[in-house]
Amino acid sequence: MISPEHARLMARYNRWQNSSIFKAADALTDAERREDKGAYFSSVHETLSHILWADRIWLSRFGACEAPGGGIKTSVRLYPDWLPMMEARQKMDRTIIEWAQSLDRKALSADLKWFSGAAQAEVSKPVWLLVTHIFNHQTHHRGQVHAMLTSAGVSPEDTDLFLMTDDA
Repeated sequence: MISPEHARLMARYNRWQNSSIFKAADALTDAERREDKGAYFSSVHETLSHILWADRIWLSRFGACEAPGGGIKTSVRLYPDWLPMMEARQKMDRTIIEWAQSLDRKALSADLKWFSGAAQAEVSKPVWLLVTHIFNHQTHHRGQVHAMLTSAGVSPEDTDLFLMTDDA
């Protein structure tokens, strides 16, 4: 099982990396952000929209925010405009940090039961596993965005966790 401190560290890492990714993506034109790069969710914009949708759906299951509309397939269209998505990302990162601050060992050792649209079934899993999944999911798709940004000629900051400063 992970510790509450690990969840808090990963929440900070998430905010740090999102700041870097969005800053790099903001240097592109809207057309460049929307260009199909062959990634699972096609483009930088659509992948970032999906990550934000997924964060919202997961945090809603924990009561930390409202659930977004739609499902995985429509997650790429949740934020059709760049600036509102940037603002929503920053807000969600604050929500994730506040939520992670609220986690304790008891909360992490509990189970969460929900209806999974992806599995089309009721699912019950340990909270610590789901917290790990949330941060792993973000990192996975941010890695795809990082590759798309690099191929477009812009570079986000380092991604190594051990390089994150205390003030990040």
